[in-house]
Amino acid sequence: MLPYQTLEEAALALGRNLTLAESLWYNYSARKSDFFLYSHNIFFLCLVFSLAPLPYAFIELSQSEIMAKFKVQTKIKRSFSDMFKCYKEVMKKFVVVVGPLQIVSFPIVKWVGIHASLPLPSLWEVSSQLIVYFLIEDYTNYWLHRLLHSKWGYEKIHYMHHEYSAPIVFAAPYAHWAEILILGIPTFVGPLIIPCHIITLHLWIILRHVEAIHTHSGYEFPWYPWKFIPFYVGAEYHDYHHYVGEQSQSNFASVFTYCDFIYRTNRGYHHHKQALNKVSHFN
Repeated sequence: MLPYQTLEEAALALGRNLTLAESLWYNYSARKSDFFLYSHNIFFLCLVFSLAPLPYAFIELSQSEIMAKFKVQTKIKRSFSDMFKCYKEVMKKFVVVVGPLQIVSFPIVKWVGIHASLPLPSLWEVSSQLIVYFLIEDYTNYWLHRLLHSKWGYEKIHYMHHEYSAPIVFAAPYAHWAEILILGIPTFVGPLIIPCHIITLHLWIILRHVEAIHTHSGYEFPWYPWKFIPFYVGAEYHDYHHYVGEQSQSNFASVFTYCDFIYRTNRGYHHHKQALNKVSHFN
Protein backbone atom coordinates (compact mmCIF):
# COMPACT_ATOMS: atom_id res chain seq x y z
CA MET A 1 0.00 0.00 0.00
CA LEU A 2 1.45 3.34 -1.03
CA PRO A 3 2.00 5.91 1.74
CA TYR A 4 0.29 8.71 -0.18
CA GLN A 5 -3.30 9.84 0.01
CA THR A 6 -3.40 11.66 -3.33
CA LEU A 7 -1.45 11.95 -6.58
CA GLU A 8 -0.43 15.45 -5.54
CA GLU A 9 1.01 14.15 -2.29
CA ALA A 10 2.98 11.50 -4.21
CA ALA A 11 4.31 14.13 -6.61
CA LEU A 12 5.32 16.34 -3.69
CA ALA A 13 7.20 13.44 -2.08
CA LEU A 14 9.03 12.65 -5.31
CA GLY A 15 9.77 16.32 -5.98
CA ARG A 16 8.38 16.11 -9.52
CA ASN A 17 5.24 15.27 -11.44
CA LEU A 18 4.45 11.61 -11.82
CA THR A 19 4.92 9.98 -15.21
CA LEU A 20 1.92 8.44 -16.93
CA ALA A 21 3.06 4.98 -15.87
CA GLU A 22 3.48 6.11 -12.26
CA SER A 23 0.04 7.73 -12.26
CA LEU A 24 -1.52 4.53 -13.57
CA TRP A 25 0.36 2.49 -10.99
CA TYR A 26 -0.72 4.84 -8.20
CA ASN A 27 -4.38 4.62 -9.25
CA TYR A 28 -4.22 0.84 -9.27
CA SER A 29 -2.06 0.09 -6.24
CA ALA A 30 -2.53 2.95 -3.77
CA ARG A 31 -5.20 1.20 -1.72
CA LYS A 32 -4.03 -2.37 -2.22
CA SER A 33 -1.80 -4.22 0.22
CA ASP A 34 1.69 -5.31 -0.81
CA PHE A 35 0.65 -8.91 -0.17
CA PHE A 36 -2.23 -8.59 -2.62
CA LEU A 37 0.07 -7.04 -5.24
CA TYR A 38 2.64 -9.81 -4.71
CA SER A 39 -0.09 -12.44 -5.02
CA HIS A 40 -0.64 -11.35 -8.61
CA ASN A 41 2.15 -13.81 -9.42
CA ILE A 42 -0.16 -16.81 -9.20
CA PHE A 43 -2.70 -15.05 -11.43
CA PHE A 44 -0.03 -14.25 -14.02
CA LEU A 45 1.26 -17.83 -13.93
CA CYS A 46 -2.20 -19.26 -14.58
CA LEU A 47 -2.82 -16.69 -17.30
CA VAL A 48 0.53 -17.30 -19.02
CA PHE A 49 0.17 -21.08 -19.00
CA SER A 50 -3.41 -20.81 -20.23
CA LEU A 51 -2.78 -18.42 -23.13
CA ALA A 52 0.86 -18.53 -24.23
CA PRO A 53 0.79 -22.25 -25.22
CA LEU A 54 -2.33 -21.86 -27.39
CA PRO A 55 -0.60 -20.99 -30.71
CA TYR A 56 1.63 -24.08 -30.38
CA ALA A 57 -1.35 -26.21 -29.39
CA PHE A 58 -3.35 -25.05 -32.44
CA ILE A 59 -0.39 -25.82 -34.70
CA GLU A 60 -0.01 -29.29 -33.21
CA LEU A 61 -3.72 -30.10 -33.47
CA SER A 62 -4.02 -28.74 -37.01
CA GLN A 63 -1.41 -31.24 -38.26
CA SER A 64 -0.35 -28.62 -40.79
CA GLU A 65 2.15 -29.90 -43.36
CA ILE A 66 3.63 -26.42 -43.60
CA MET A 67 4.36 -26.30 -39.88
CA ALA A 68 5.40 -29.95 -39.66
CA LYS A 69 8.88 -29.13 -40.97
CA PHE A 70 9.48 -27.08 -37.81
CA LYS A 71 8.48 -29.91 -35.46
CA VAL A 72 11.43 -31.51 -33.67
CA GLN A 73 10.07 -35.04 -33.19
CA THR A 74 7.91 -35.39 -36.28
CA LYS A 75 6.63 -38.90 -35.53
CA ILE A 76 4.97 -37.90 -32.25
CA LYS A 77 1.40 -36.61 -32.50
CA ARG A 78 -0.53 -35.16 -29.58
CA SER A 79 -4.31 -35.10 -29.21
CA PHE A 80 -6.48 -32.52 -27.50
CA SER A 81 -7.09 -34.95 -24.62
CA ASP A 82 -3.30 -35.36 -24.14
CA MET A 83 -2.85 -31.62 -23.88
CA PHE A 84 -5.87 -31.01 -21.66
CA LYS A 85 -4.79 -33.75 -19.26
CA CYS A 86 -1.38 -32.10 -18.92
CA TYR A 87 -2.95 -28.65 -18.54
CA LYS A 88 -5.26 -29.81 -15.74
CA GLU A 89 -2.34 -31.35 -13.83
CA VAL A 90 -0.31 -28.16 -14.17
CA MET A 91 -3.18 -25.96 -12.94
CA LYS A 92 -3.72 -28.30 -9.98
CA LYS A 93 -0.06 -27.97 -9.01
CA PHE A 94 -0.28 -24.19 -9.29
CA VAL A 95 -3.18 -24.13 -6.84
CA VAL A 96 -1.90 -26.79 -4.43
CA VAL A 97 1.84 -26.02 -4.48
CA VAL A 98 2.57 -22.58 -5.95
CA GLY A 99 -0.36 -20.83 -4.26
CA PRO A 100 0.68 -21.72 -0.68
CA LEU A 101 4.30 -21.00 -1.61
CA GLN A 102 3.26 -17.45 -2.49
CA ILE A 103 1.79 -17.02 0.98
CA VAL A 104 4.75 -18.35 2.96
CA SER A 105 7.35 -16.55 0.83
CA PHE A 106 5.86 -13.07 1.23
CA PRO A 107 7.67 -12.22 4.53
CA ILE A 108 11.00 -13.03 2.84
CA VAL A 109 10.07 -10.90 -0.17
CA LYS A 110 9.34 -7.97 2.12
CA TRP A 111 12.47 -8.56 4.21
CA VAL A 112 14.88 -8.45 1.24
CA GLY A 113 13.34 -5.22 -0.04
CA ILE A 114 11.13 -6.12 -2.99
CA HIS A 115 8.64 -3.25 -2.98
CA ALA A 116 5.64 -1.72 -4.72
CA SER A 117 6.40 1.94 -3.99
CA LEU A 118 7.11 4.97 -6.15
CA PRO A 119 9.07 5.94 -8.15
CA LEU A 120 8.86 3.21 -10.75
CA PRO A 121 12.19 1.80 -11.95
CA SER A 122 13.67 3.09 -15.20
CA LEU A 123 13.73 0.95 -18.34
CA TRP A 124 17.50 0.58 -17.89
CA GLU A 125 17.09 -0.65 -14.31
CA VAL A 126 14.41 -3.15 -15.27
CA SER A 127 16.38 -4.45 -18.26
CA SER A 128 19.64 -4.85 -16.36
CA GLN A 129 17.92 -6.64 -13.48
CA LEU A 130 16.15 -9.02 -15.86
CA ILE A 131 19.43 -9.90 -17.57
CA VAL A 132 21.07 -10.64 -14.22
CA TYR A 133 18.06 -12.70 -13.11
CA PHE A 134 18.23 -14.82 -16.27
CA LEU A 135 21.95 -15.45 -15.76
CA ILE A 136 21.55 -16.37 -12.09
CA GLU A 137 18.55 -18.58 -12.77
CA ASP A 138 20.32 -20.36 -15.59
CA TYR A 139 23.42 -21.19 -13.54
CA THR A 140 21.62 -22.35 -10.40
CA ASN A 141 19.00 -24.24 -12.40
CA TYR A 142 21.76 -26.06 -14.26
CA TRP A 143 23.22 -27.58 -11.08
CA LEU A 144 19.90 -28.40 -9.47
CA HIS A 145 18.76 -30.01 -12.73
CA ARG A 146 21.92 -32.15 -12.76
CA LEU A 147 21.20 -33.13 -9.16
CA LEU A 148 17.73 -34.27 -10.20
CA HIS A 149 19.36 -36.56 -12.75
CA SER A 150 21.14 -38.49 -10.02
CA LYS A 151 19.70 -41.97 -9.57
CA TRP A 152 17.73 -41.02 -6.46
CA GLY A 153 16.65 -37.62 -7.78
CA TYR A 154 15.36 -39.04 -11.04
CA GLU A 155 13.58 -42.08 -9.62
CA LYS A 156 11.91 -40.20 -6.77
CA ILE A 157 11.23 -36.76 -8.28
CA HIS A 158 12.35 -35.91 -11.80
CA TYR A 159 10.82 -38.96 -13.51
CA MET A 160 7.46 -37.21 -13.73
CA HIS A 161 8.72 -34.34 -15.87
CA HIS A 162 10.28 -36.88 -18.24
CA GLU A 163 7.01 -38.70 -18.80
CA TYR A 164 6.96 -36.61 -21.96
CA SER A 165 9.89 -37.92 -24.00
CA ALA A 166 8.67 -35.56 -26.68
CA PRO A 167 7.75 -32.36 -24.80
CA ILE A 168 4.43 -30.66 -25.36
CA VAL A 169 3.81 -27.00 -24.82
CA PHE A 170 1.82 -27.39 -21.59
CA ALA A 171 4.48 -29.63 -20.03
CA ALA A 172 7.01 -26.95 -19.03
CA PRO A 173 5.82 -26.96 -15.37
CA TYR A 174 4.50 -30.52 -15.48
CA ALA A 175 6.50 -32.00 -12.62
CA HIS A 176 6.49 -33.59 -9.18
CA TRP A 177 5.54 -31.14 -6.43
CA ALA A 178 9.05 -31.41 -4.97
CA GLU A 179 10.60 -30.50 -8.30
CA ILE A 180 8.40 -27.42 -8.54
CA LEU A 181 9.80 -26.31 -5.17
CA ILE A 182 13.41 -27.22 -6.00
CA LEU A 183 13.54 -25.63 -9.45
CA GLY A 184 11.52 -22.69 -8.18
CA ILE A 185 14.54 -21.70 -6.10
CA PRO A 186 16.64 -20.49 -9.08
CA THR A 187 13.76 -18.28 -10.22
CA PHE A 188 13.75 -16.41 -6.90
CA VAL A 189 17.49 -16.31 -6.18
CA GLY A 190 18.06 -13.31 -8.46
CA PRO A 191 15.34 -11.09 -6.98
CA LEU A 192 16.40 -12.10 -3.47
CA ILE A 193 20.01 -11.09 -4.14
CA ILE A 194 19.12 -7.97 -6.13
CA PRO A 195 15.73 -6.74 -4.89
CA CYS A 196 13.49 -5.05 -7.40
CA HIS A 197 10.14 -3.37 -7.84
CA ILE A 198 7.14 -5.70 -7.73
CA ILE A 199 6.41 -4.87 -11.39
CA THR A 200 9.89 -6.06 -12.34
CA LEU A 201 9.30 -9.25 -10.37
CA HIS A 202 6.03 -9.92 -12.20
CA LEU A 203 7.69 -9.22 -15.55
CA TRP A 204 10.54 -11.57 -14.67
CA ILE A 205 8.16 -14.39 -13.72
CA ILE A 206 6.20 -13.93 -16.95
CA LEU A 207 9.27 -13.84 -19.24
CA ARG A 208 10.92 -16.81 -17.55
CA HIS A 209 7.85 -18.97 -18.01
CA VAL A 210 7.14 -17.81 -21.57
CA GLU A 211 10.70 -18.91 -22.36
CA ALA A 212 10.09 -22.28 -20.65
CA ILE A 213 6.93 -22.75 -22.71
CA HIS A 214 8.91 -22.26 -25.90
CA THR A 215 11.67 -24.71 -24.97
CA HIS A 216 9.02 -27.36 -24.27
CA SER A 217 6.92 -26.57 -27.33
CA GLY A 218 8.43 -29.23 -29.59
CA TYR A 219 8.73 -26.68 -32.40
CA GLU A 220 11.84 -24.82 -33.51
CA PHE A 221 10.83 -21.78 -35.53
CA PRO A 222 13.66 -19.82 -37.22
CA TRP A 223 11.90 -16.50 -36.64
CA TYR A 224 11.37 -16.91 -32.89
CA PRO A 225 12.87 -13.78 -31.21
CA TRP A 226 14.67 -15.72 -28.46
CA LYS A 227 16.87 -17.34 -31.14
CA PHE A 228 18.72 -14.07 -31.69
CA ILE A 229 20.04 -14.16 -28.11
CA PRO A 230 23.60 -15.56 -27.94
CA PHE A 231 23.87 -19.08 -26.46
CA TYR A 232 20.10 -19.44 -26.24
CA VAL A 233 18.88 -23.00 -25.58
CA GLY A 234 15.80 -23.27 -27.79
CA ALA A 235 13.24 -26.03 -28.25
CA GLU A 236 15.37 -28.35 -30.37
CA TYR A 237 18.24 -28.26 -27.86
CA HIS A 238 16.05 -29.04 -24.85
CA ASP A 239 14.01 -31.58 -26.79
CA TYR A 240 17.08 -33.82 -26.99
CA HIS A 241 17.24 -33.87 -23.19
CA HIS A 242 13.71 -35.26 -23.04
CA TYR A 243 14.29 -37.59 -25.96
CA VAL A 244 17.16 -39.35 -24.14
CA GLY A 245 15.24 -39.38 -20.85
CA GLU A 246 16.54 -41.09 -17.73
CA GLN A 247 19.97 -41.76 -19.20
CA SER A 248 20.38 -38.13 -20.24
CA GLN A 249 23.53 -36.50 -18.92
CA SER A 250 23.34 -33.80 -21.56
CA ASN A 251 21.64 -30.46 -22.17
CA PHE A 252 20.78 -29.51 -18.60
CA ALA A 253 20.68 -25.78 -19.38
CA SER A 254 17.39 -23.93 -18.93
CA VAL A 255 18.03 -20.70 -20.88
CA PHE A 256 21.66 -20.46 -22.08
CA THR A 257 23.99 -23.21 -23.29
CA TYR A 258 27.24 -21.92 -21.78
CA CYS A 259 27.11 -24.17 -18.68
CA ASP A 260 26.68 -27.26 -20.84
CA PHE A 261 29.65 -26.06 -22.91
CA ILE A 262 31.89 -25.25 -19.93
CA TYR A 263 31.14 -28.48 -18.05
CA ARG A 264 31.02 -30.57 -21.23
CA THR A 265 27.49 -31.83 -20.73
CA ASN A 266 26.54 -31.20 -24.36
CA ARG A 267 28.70 -33.91 -25.93
CA GLY A 268 25.87 -36.43 -26.30
CA TYR A 269 23.77 -33.84 -28.07
CA HIS A 270 26.55 -32.95 -30.52
CA HIS A 271 27.25 -36.63 -31.27
CA HIS A 272 23.53 -37.04 -31.91
CA LYS A 273 23.51 -34.05 -34.27
CA GLN A 274 26.54 -35.34 -36.14
CA ALA A 275 24.89 -38.75 -36.59
CA LEU A 276 21.71 -37.13 -37.92
CA ASN A 277 23.70 -34.99 -40.34
CA LYS A 278 25.49 -38.06 -41.69
CA VAL A 279 22.18 -39.87 -42.20
CA SER A 280 20.62 -36.88 -43.97
CA HIS A 281 23.75 -36.55 -46.14
CA PHE A 282 23.50 -40.17 -47.34
CA ASN A 283 19.78 -39.80 -47.97
